[in-house]
This record gives sequence, structure tokens and C-alpha cells, in this order.
Amino acid sequence: MKIVVFGGGGFIGSAIVDRLLKDGHQIRVFERPRVEPYRPFTIDEHVEWLSGDLMSVHDVANAVEGVDVVVHLVSTTLPKSSNDDPIYDVQSNLVATLQLLAAMHAKGVRKIVFISSGGTVYGTPQYVPIDEKHPTEPLVSYGITKLAIEKYLLMYQHLHGIKATILRVSNPYGARQRIETAQGAVGVFLHRALRDEVIDIWGDGSVTRDYIYIQDVAEAFARAVVYEGQKSVFNISSGAGTSLNALTELIERVLGRRVRRNYLPARAFDVPISVLANAAARVELGWEPRVTLEQGIEITMNWMRSVH
Repeated sequence: MKIVVFGGGGFIGSAIVDRLLKDGHQIRVFERPRVEPYRPFTIDEHVEWLSGDLMSVHDVANAVEGVDVVVHLVSTTLPKSSNDDPIYDVQSNLVATLQLLAAMHAKGVRKIVFISSGGTVYGTPQYVPIDEKHPTEPLVSYGITKLAIEKYLLMYQHLHGIKATILRVSNPYGARQRIETAQGAVGVFLHRALRDEVIDIWGDGSVTRDYIYIQDVAEAFARAVVYEGQKSVFNISSGAGTSLNALTELIERVLGRRVRRNYLPARAFDVPISVLANAAARVELGWEPRVTLEQGIEITMNWMRSVH
């Protein structure tokens, strides 16, 4: 198939592109200007690299021309900062996605796979593990916008027959994660531990999250692009909770030494626990997480050592 991956040059996108190439798909990567290809591609890998602006109707129409599937990974905001400017969040993410859907409809593209946020769309858990039927009460603009996009995808599916598969990913980590954006406890903690710097922990370390290795995420997307079943929304997660204290202990085990910790006051927007059930993805997509957190930490640590 010919697949356009919006945001295919980033941490998550590059892993998905590499995985899709293994299945022999032709890939068009749509990225912001000045984002260079993350690696050289071989002559046998059919990759077209496009630069453009997701807000540009012309650029987006050009990107979806002649493709079978759209994979939408772009977000211009982060969960922790999205509340600072919700208007920008809506304009640059929700409105841009509506323009993308309009372009898909005009060009006859029949399928989209969208990355949503398992960590923010549900809000404070009413029960754990959280399944796809759990109420959605996001506390940050990032989650509200993701949820609104989900609703519009399902509207377009109903009105125009554009099949939507929505993957609510928990907390991905792994190679090529940008440490400077301070996204993801695994990447940030590992980076600091390797440099023998103090690890800052907000609260008492009991905040619990569901961490999923990036190759497992990529595998879910590879299955989602060919999925023809009736379901639309899937949690993509490890299904297991790990506290910040336990995560630090795992890093110490893999590193073979103690790390220094600095406990800071708890943050208001951190829900105490978020663990996602992944049974629907197991049944419908035939997918399951294969990399344990300890294995993933070791792989990520080796990658960090190789690039820093």
C-alpha cells in the first residue's frame, strides 16, 4: 500500500515508518520544513520525503494525493503546556485535522490511523485498568483536543466512509526520543542517570504510569493500517503500572549502580495512577506488547550511550 505518515520523522513516526517499510509499503513522510530524514534509506525502501505545513490546505492536499492510508501522528503541543494556550492547541491540531479530513474526502482516501493519548483522554481514572469504555474527562487541553479529533474522525467515518482506527497510546519510550523536550519519565530519568545527575521526582514517587516500548507501538500501527474490523478505538499499552520509584529502581538495576533522587512537591495535573487495559487490541489487532520494561530500558540505555 501507499501510506502517508504525517509526523513520520519524529520519535514515534520514525519507528512506525521503519516498521511499515518491513511490510513492503510505499511511504510518503510529511514533515515540517527543515526536518531532515532521520536516516539514509536504501534503494529498495520506497520513501518519499515531503516538507510542508499541516495548516496549509495546499500542502496537505498534495500529501494525500494518490495514497491508500493516512497515518496522523502530528501534535504541535505537549500535555503539560497545552493549557497555557488552548486556542493555539485547537487551531493547530483540531482545525488542521479537519482540513486533512476534508482533503482525504476530496481525494478519495478511505482510511486513517490516528495516534490519540491514552494518558490524557480519560482524565482521573474511575477504575484501573482503564478500558476503552471508561469515561473520557480530560483535564488538559491536549487531551480535550485529541478527544475532539477522535469524534470528528468517527463523524467522517459515518458520513463519508473514511475508516478511522484510533490508537490511544500510553507512555511510549525508546530510541530516538528527544530528551530536550523533557517528555517521558523513562527517557528523562535514563538521560540523567547516565550523566550521573540527580533525578527529579514530583511527589513521593508513587505516581504510577503504563510504559510501552516504541517497537511495540510501531507494531500496533503496522497492524492498524491493514485492520478491516468493526472496532475503531484501541488502547495500546503494556497493561502494567510502574511507579516512579519502581522505575528508578529498575534503572538502577540495569545501570548497576544507585542514582541520586530529588523529591519535589507533587504537581496538580499528575493523576495518581494511569494503567490501560489492552484486551481489545489483543483480540482485534492480534497485537500484544513483547518488550518488558527492563528489556526496553536496557535497549534505550545502549542507544543513548551510542549517540551521546
